[in-house]
Amino acid sequence: MPSRQPASRPAGPAPGSPGPRAGPSDGGMRRVATAAFAGTAIEFYDFYLYGIAAALVLNTAFFPNLSPVNGTLAALSTYAVAFVARPVGSVLFGHFGDRVGRKSVLVASLLLMGLSTVAIGLLPDYHSWGVWAPVLLVSLRLLQGIGLGGEWGGAALLAVEHAPHGRRGFYGAFPQLGPAVGFVGASGAFLVLSAVLDDAAFAAWGWRVPFVASIVLVGIGLYVRLKVSETPVFARAMAHREVSRAPVTEVLREHPREILLGCGGMTAAYLLFYTATTYCLAYGTTALGISRDTMLVASLAAVAFLVAGTWLSAVASDRYGRRPLILAGSAAAAGWGLLLFPLLDTRAPVLVLLALGGTLFLSGVVYGPMGAYLPELFPTGVRYSGASLAYNLGGILGGALPPILATRLQTSFGSFAVGWYVTAMALLSLWCVLRLPETRGRTLHQQP
Repeated sequence: MPSRQPASRPAGPAPGSPGPRAGPSDGGMRRVATAAFAGTAIEFYDFYLYGIAAALVLNTAFFPNLSPVNGTLAALSTYAVAFVARPVGSVLFGHFGDRVGRKSVLVASLLLMGLSTVAIGLLPDYHSWGVWAPVLLVSLRLLQGIGLGGEWGGAALLAVEHAPHGRRGFYGAFPQLGPAVGFVGASGAFLVLSAVLDDAAFAAWGWRVPFVASIVLVGIGLYVRLKVSETPVFARAMAHREVSRAPVTEVLREHPREILLGCGGMTAAYLLFYTATTYCLAYGTTALGISRDTMLVASLAAVAFLVAGTWLSAVASDRYGRRPLILAGSAAAAGWGLLLFPLLDTRAPVLVLLALGGTLFLSGVVYGPMGAYLPELFPTGVRYSGASLAYNLGGILGGALPPILATRLQTSFGSFAVGWYVTAMALLSLWCVLRLPETRGRTLHQQP
């Protein structure tokens, strides 16, 4: 049977316990925050490259025999495959992260994601390899998903388990900012290539450049991550023999409610982000006829709203609690869903930016506190597995399905139906978080 965390605590201020000096020094925390941020930024850069390429070019490169709508659906379906694979990564990396340690597993996930991304950039298209090209594309996308499935939980725990009590929301914000920076990098790379290359060159080889260049970023990420130590919370668990023998089995048996409700709570953040950055990019360029460059610039500018929402909400959660801010963001998103597509359908650049920026700001409000909230829901012995599963299962509901369902809804019923879909999913997140407790006051050694 997995060992249990004792009710008593050793003498002295254990890492994660109340007190201003709990945890590493300021310099040590800066190093930890940089490692958590850099890794998520690089892995999400790799992940978002595929999403942008799926919206812009993969339909013609790998599915040329399909109609434009069906080709887009096929490309977005391969995009969705990674979300299905992410819980597999949570199980795989979560097991070793809870058994061996957070740091070594994060290095492995970064390598898997980076090498898969480079391979996508080198993969011949349908005209060269026929049906094997999309088959291998899906396989590499699966490996990307498995790698990312192990990334977020480890990065969040790296920051939160090092952080002093009372500042976990602040330090938990750093891995949460990684996706925004990764998206800026991916969008910026495609924007530059789109500006300097004609359409033929971009479709033939230009889109591959950001994928292959990822190898440089992976090397930087590995260097940064190898410089940080194991988290003091996990080191204490190892020293006290509190490590679970079968963490995935244990967390599924003893904490299914937290996993399922945490998954539902994450749905709104995912939904808003991927609706704005993937579906709206495809919708704007195909259905509305807005130029590719205009949509890329609007998407890039709108990420500033995501950064603002993420940072403000995460930091405020140390004062006001995680749950109130997540609830407020989900409630606001339910109303915003009905405004999003009327604003987009105007085709006016300023209103398009407002539509995307408002959506990403609310995504950040929900997402920001999750860096501390999901880890705080689970005890140390199963924290990596539990937080990762909740986070990545939410990605299936909020990230994989929306671009596909939204394309079908828009084709059959118009864009307003997509807005109602956003509203419904935001209400689902609201309901789930209402059924979860506040966690701000917990110590990380406390059994939830």
